[in-house]
Amino acid sequence: MPFAASFPVMLRTADGVRIDAAHTHSRGRGDLGIVVAHGFTGSWRDRSARRIVHVLSGFGGVLAFDFRGHGHSGGETTVGDLEVLDIEAAVRHARVVGYSSVAVVGFSMGAAVALRHAGLRRGVDAVVAVSGPARWYYRGTRPMRQVHWAIERPFGRWAARVAKRTRIARGQWDPIPMPPHEAAALISPTPLLLVHGDADTFFPLEHAHQIFDGAREPKELWIEPGYGHAESAATPDLIRRIGKWIISNTAQR
Repeated sequence: MPFAASFPVMLRTADGVRIDAAHTHSRGRGDLGIVVAHGFTGSWRDRSARRIVHVLSGFGGVLAFDFRGHGHSGGETTVGDLEVLDIEAAVRHARVVGYSSVAVVGFSMGAAVALRHAGLRRGVDAVVAVSGPARWYYRGTRPMRQVHWAIERPFGRWAARVAKRTRIARGQWDPIPMPPHEAAALISPTPLLLVHGDADTFFPLEHAHQIFDGAREPKELWIEPGYGHAESAATPDLIRRIGKWIISNTAQR
């Protein structure tokens, strides 16, 4: 079955970065917009991301985009800091085109940014964070040690640019941005859903529990048996369940 048709959109952030995006019209509720935020080195053009967009479009219109420094977007990635401005640009566009309810669904790095955006910028009606980290600088798994190598080493940044079309900003954060588990405490009363797999090779379950414990009601935590990490492991059934959760948590808002 072909994916639902997407139409190109060009966004611009508050700090002037051009963001490549795509709008998929709703096959469900006409008043609901869903912003999808990918993980580090990902893109809305990846097949796994397009599959997620296709399923979510059965519940509302979907705006998927490439974070700064990724794919066809401009700028360089700050790996979770200035990316809140990218989500803000997508949410703003969703409002402009007429969606009265807007939910954000983020995966991995996108989950961290979704939490930070909802806590610090607010203005959304529901938040879903899938496979997200609770805190910065985590190196407790081999995949995350590889991620830090790509971010911190010149050859790693070159490899990310060549192999993944991901352009990483040099230097360290100054100041260090608020970590996701602290931002989660600021999201209420917006409904929050955390989804994490017990087979996640990047972030163990302690990250989901730390975010959940830091958040205030209304909140839910789904621990998914056998689920790995982020978009590549997400099944259509899981995404449909997320879509149903969004519907039930935005219908009266």
